[in-house]
Amino acid sequence: MTSLKSIIAAAIALILFIVFIWEWGFCRFYVYPDQMAVITAKTGAALKPGQILAREGQMGIQEQVLGEGRHFRNPYQYNIQIMPVIDIPPGKIGVVTAKVGADLPQGEFLANEGQKGIARRVLGPGKYRLNPVGYEVKIEDAVVIPIGYVGLITSLSGRQAPEGAFAKPGEKGVREDILQPGLYYVNPKEFQINVLEIGLNQVSLLGREGSAVITKGQIAVQNVAMDALQDNMLKQQKAKRRDYYEQADMEMAQRATALPAAKKPVAPQRSGDSVHVLNEYVTFPSRDGFLISLDMTVEFELLPENIAWLYRSYGDLPAVVDKIIMPQILSITRNKGSEYRAKDFIVGEGREKFQTDMTEALSKTMAEKKIITHNALIRHVDVPLQILDPIQKASIATEQDLTNIERQNTARKQADLNTGMSLIDQRRAQVAQETQKLKAEIKADQEKQVAEIAAGTIKQIALIDKNTAEVRADITRTLGKAAADSMKLVENERARGAQMKTQAFGDPIAFSMWEFAGSLRPDLRINILHAGEGTLWTDLQKATLGELGGATLMKQKK
Repeated sequence: MTSLKSIIAAAIALILFIVFIWEWGFCRFYVYPDQMAVITAKTGAALKPGQILAREGQMGIQEQVLGEGRHFRNPYQYNIQIMPVIDIPPGKIGVVTAKVGADLPQGEFLANEGQKGIARRVLGPGKYRLNPVGYEVKIEDAVVIPIGYVGLITSLSGRQAPEGAFAKPGEKGVREDILQPGLYYVNPKEFQINVLEIGLNQVSLLGREGSAVITKGQIAVQNVAMDALQDNMLKQQKAKRRDYYEQADMEMAQRATALPAAKKPVAPQRSGDSVHVLNEYVTFPSRDGFLISLDMTVEFELLPENIAWLYRSYGDLPAVVDKIIMPQILSITRNKGSEYRAKDFIVGEGREKFQTDMTEALSKTMAEKKIITHNALIRHVDVPLQILDPIQKASIATEQDLTNIERQNTARKQADLNTGMSLIDQRRAQVAQETQKLKAEIKADQEKQVAEIAAGTIKQIALIDKNTAEVRADITRTLGKAAADSMKLVENERARGAQMKTQAFGDPIAFSMWEFAGSLRPDLRINILHAGEGTLWTDLQKATLGELGGATLMKQKK
């Protein structure tokens, strides 16, 4: 029994090992980043009629693809095909055409989710895993509107909009809303975007040589990708305008075949993609019957709010110029020009008045067409020689007379100037003499004032010295008197003190003895010697104490 269990366990382990080897060795596969796996089932139910992608349990190319990572599929049941994902770079869009789904309704060509056909929704920049068998992706440029331009939207799908009206959502035709400068992911199968200049443009009429419309050039940007998209958009615009030129040239050639050789129009000279040359000349008869040709420039402006109406009504800028601007310029110029004589176009005042009248009339008429006119400038007027030469000679003669008159005036003014210069020199010398005299007078007056000030100063100093001496004498007298009075008071008080002391002792001899004793030195030593009769001691006794005290007092006073 134990051996049977061991055999069964070994068999199970072997089976698991074989399954592991089979799964990891033969069924396992990897899908790396930016890749996808398209699976084809070799077994299962058959596809329905018209079905090209198989669902779970059906035989054929599976609708769902596998993303990056590790996967397991039986190679006998499935076929694996590794393919790159759909990568849409920045500035691009992906237009998807679905090969699977329900059929579109009658008259529709754009598919919604679950329908077969060109998908209405486009893919923006990014990476997508769409089965290439069921979905075709075409990468195209996104729509970029440069600065100075707007995008005109023409809807290509839906029911037709009423004539003369803008298309609304779900209708086919020109939309009223416009695209401002920027980047847009728009389905080119659903909307057609045309860029058109806004702001100032010029129409230059070159007389007998032709005429031209000068528009904006391309505005450079810093973003390289945006710059490339912008360049492509403007190239598309230029290509459409070249088609318009070619069509206009063909129509002109057809009209020319029916005209005599003298009246055949001159073929236009193209001078670049940014200049639209038109087949018109500005010529008209003057009031006195002379043929006049004009060179002029008209500055006009297209506002964003009117651009959709102009585009729907007339088309692109060359068509607007052909159908509105040029006919109005020619008509108004001829009508106004026929009111003036040929001489008026030569003389400055007449040309200025004609230019002002033409600008006002053109601005009023163009405003009705939603176009703003800023200036209509005349640059050159071609007048027939038979009228130009006499006028020029008369003008030259008039100018010569004016020149002679001015020369006479100049000579007279020069003489007056010379006389004035002489008077100026005379007056300058007179002023110099008067200046010297005035300087001398001022100097003498200054010296006199200085001497008077010096004398006054000396006088004031003497007066101050006198007052100072008097003050000093008063001070000396006062100080002497004060010293004498002080000494007198002191001596009086001292004598009074001596008198009071004498009175206090009651005996002058006693007071004298006290004074004598007070004047002795403290360290005085007295030795008394005794002797007989007739000695110095007996002689000293004969002397009176009064005489000794009086002598002492007199000595102290001295």
